[in-house]
Amino acid sequence: MLDVALLGTGGTMPMKNRWLTSCLIRNEGQGVLIDCGEGTQIALKCAGRSVQKLDLLCFTHYHADHISGLPGLLLSMGLEGRTEPLMLAGPRGLRRTVEGLRVIAPELPFPLEFTEFEGDAFTMHAAGLEITAFAVQHTMPCYGFRLHLPRIGKFDPARARAAGIPLRVWGLLQKQETVEADGVTYHQSQVLGAPRRGLTVTYCTDTRPVPAILKYADSADLLILEGMYGEAEKRGKAIETKHMMFSEAAEIARDSNAQRLWLTHFSPSLPNPKEYLPDVQRIFPQTVIPEDGRQIDLMFTDEA
Repeated sequence: MLDVALLGTGGTMPMKNRWLTSCLIRNEGQGVLIDCGEGTQIALKCAGRSVQKLDLLCFTHYHADHISGLPGLLLSMGLEGRTEPLMLAGPRGLRRTVEGLRVIAPELPFPLEFTEFEGDAFTMHAAGLEITAFAVQHTMPCYGFRLHLPRIGKFDPARARAAGIPLRVWGLLQKQETVEADGVTYHQSQVLGAPRRGLTVTYCTDTRPVPAILKYADSADLLILEGMYGEAEKRGKAIETKHMMFSEAAEIARDSNAQRLWLTHFSPSLPNPKEYLPDVQRIFPQTVIPEDGRQIDLMFTDEA
């Protein structure tokens, strides 16, 4: 299961009812936070999430509405007793950017570790997830993220018996890659079928539509895309500032066979994004206009 909470849905500047951009994905108590706009630590608490249970912070890019909440979040983590290292990942320049922000948070009781990436795509692992950062098109280097939770194959008792594996280690082999018993090492591959369909969340803001989004959104269980503008007359503005229209996000969701689409990163000029929902749902019916704190539990299906 993946627990997803869209903490903030605002772009550019916060509104009275809208925090800036941030999204939390949790797997078995481990958390990955994507972006950290101003007020993220408050949005976390409003959503009933702990600032402590974060294993990785990913940044799409370094415009203020995506990273300005970091100093306060780090300070809160320290004040609440964190001592273990925290990994931060983002496009090249992350360390320099964070060090600048830490002028107001110079002392922390835990170390920061940095992963910087460039190029078309970069893969890393955290919280039991395979995370791929993929380059998109904005006014500065910017990346989307595909987070995939793999699922092992079904246990096959017939294969276990044929391999002569003792009954007492069957349960262990469903959880561990290898088990040693009576001087013999048994492998998970001896008792499991082919890997089953996992769970995928793809998150991407601040970009024009590019082929990479379609590629990494393929069959996503949840696709979270920027919807900066809903008004048709804003298309020229979207092209100029390298943002995305509601309709363009919906077309990507439709063409990528995503299960559902959440729009986010709404312009301050959109006090009521939901008024454009009927038009967007004509393109992709499973579109949602979320409010801050929108949550979903994504569950494995019974597909082989």
